Amino acid sequence: MATHKLLLLPGDGIGPEVMGEVKRLIDWLNSAGIAKFETDTGLVGGSAYDAHKVSISEGDMAKAMAADAIIFGAVGGPKWDAVPYEVRPEAGLLRLRKDLGLFANLRPAVCYPALADASSLKREAIEGLDIVIVRELTGGVYFGEPKTITDLGNGQKRAIDTQVYDTYEIERIARVAFDLAKKRKNKVTSMEKRNVMKSGVLWNEVVTQVHKREYPDVTLEHQLADSGGMMLVKWPKQFDVIVTDNLFGDMLSDIAAMLTGSLGMLPSASLGEVDVKSKKRKALYEPVHGSAPDIAGKGLANPIAMISSFGMALRYSFDMGALADKVDAAIAAVLASGLRTADIKSEGTTAASTTQMGEAILKELQKLHA
Repeated sequence: MATHKLLLLPGDGIGPEVMGEVKRLIDWLNSAGIAKFETDTGLVGGSAYDAHKVSISEGDMAKAMAADAIIFGAVGGPKWDAVPYEVRPEAGLLRLRKDLGLFANLRPAVCYPALADASSLKREAIEGLDIVIVRELTGGVYFGEPKTITDLGNGQKRAIDTQVYDTYEIERIARVAFDLAKKRKNKVTSMEKRNVMKSGVLWNEVVTQVHKREYPDVTLEHQLADSGGMMLVKWPKQFDVIVTDNLFGDMLSDIAAMLTGSLGMLPSASLGEVDVKSKKRKALYEPVHGSAPDIAGKGLANPIAMISSFGMALRYSFDMGALADKVDAAIAAVLASGLRTADIKSEGTTAASTTQMGEAILKELQKLHA
């Protein structure tokens, strides 16, 4: 049995709490002989700043480069609001994405049957929802140069952020979306703002070319990102795979999160290029929710997005799709039983702490594997 190297980066706030539930799951998989994971733990974000005055140390970056996959919690919080911009907690995550070449961010939004009434939308709009947002992650306005704030004098300042995309960046993220769609419902919707942005014009042109040249059997639709956001809250089930740039992907995936009832329900995968020789790819898996410092240490955090992110690691990094399916089924069974953390609790359901939810999911997984 192959040994897989995992780097666990719990981070800040509720990160260590939800990571603890993934560690429990990993320990059981190892002890039961189902898989063989070798884990190491590092610091990122505010915790790394407190220890090393950087958002991630060179030692932990080396561990990240050597790992088969990184399991990431969350970073940030008011405690670090005043630290220098270049070492803010979020800079650690941005460096991991950039240095590991994690250009493709996959964010599924799945509505579990038991949570159809937890969404802010009507049941008929989201029941059975299963979509994926594919977000370009290492280009665009978050990384473009120049990125400056200039003092103009007379109390005036000018801030500049630059939206930059090259053809190859759009081509490779489009291929990820089309390949994913072929395993799903065979439909891709590309979203940009070609009506007001030159980068949107190029995005539309390149996605269209890749489709025509390499994926003519996949249905392709184009939509402006603002109307796409409107459609996500009007009738989200019209979509299957949505591909978009870094900025719009950030916003649209948070909209999709609320369709499922809570940010605590949404996992994500950030993937690099497949290495030609090893056939492996760098990958980082993280919940979409933030560090939620207001509930940190209170046992209120929902660990489902963190556990689902590990499930995505099983699927995309370790070719353990059947086991990932069982993780998803275990989560669905626990939700169907009426167990709820505070963020998804409703009348008639049973309140559970972070640990109780994690334990219940593990027990269901053990039953499915018996």
